[in-house]
Amino acid sequence: MTVGFPENVLAKGEKVERDLHPHWLTVVVPTIFGLLLAAACIAVAVVTPDDETGNRIQWIAVAVLVVFAIPAVVVPYLRWRTTHYVITSHRVMVRRGILTKNGKDITLSKITDVSFQQTVLDRIIRSGSLHIESAGDSPDENLSNIPRSNEVQQLINRLIDEDDLRRRTHGRGIPDEPGSDPAFAAGEEGHSDHTRPVPRQLPELAEERRRPRDLGDGSDQPL
Repeated sequence: MTVGFPENVLAKGEKVERDLHPHWLTVVVPTIFGLLLAAACIAVAVVTPDDETGNRIQWIAVAVLVVFAIPAVVVPYLRWRTTHYVITSHRVMVRRGILTKNGKDITLSKITDVSFQQTVLDRIIRSGSLHIESAGDSPDENLSNIPRSNEVQQLINRLIDEDDLRRRTHGRGIPDEPGSDPAFAAGEEGHSDHTRPVPRQLPELAEERRRPRDLGDGSDQPL
C-alpha cells in the first residue's frame, strides 16, 4: 500500500493500516472563496480601462486578492494537507502543523476507549470525530473530520485486541502459529494419540475480558 506518511519513523515489524487526512470537504469553503476572489479580480481587470489609472486599479485588485487568499485559502489547504492521522499495528500517530510541527503517539496498549460522534451532516458525507481515551497522564485525543469515522473506530478496536493478544502470547512464550511449536511437530511425527501434547489455550482477547461473565448457578462463588 502506498502511503504519504514517511515510513522511516516506523518500528521494526510495524505496519501502516490507515493514513488519513481530515475529510476533503473541510477545504471546500476556502476553495469556493478563492474562486470568488479570482473571479472578482478578473472582473476588475476586464472593466477597468487599459491606461495608467486602470493598471493601478488592477494592481490594487491583485494585492487585495493575495492579502485575502493567503489566510483564507492557502493556509486552510496547507493545514489540511499537513495533518496526518496515521493508524499502525502498534500505535495511533497524529501529526499537525505547517511551519511549526507538533505530534502525538498513542500506543495501542494505552488506549482505554475509542468513541465516535457524527452530526446529521457528518452522516451524509460519511465523516465524524473520534475521541481516544488513553491511560496515564497524557490527555485524551480528539480527531476531527475523520473520513468513515465509524470504520476507523472499529479498525482501532480490532488492532487493540490483536496487539493485546500478541503481547500476552509473546510474554508467555506461546508461539504465534501452532506449527512453529516443536512440540506440535513432534506430536504429529513421533507421538501416539495418547501422548501427543495438547495445544495450549490462547489467552482471551481484551474485548472478551471487557465482556461480563456469566455467573451461572452460583456454585463456583466463594463462601
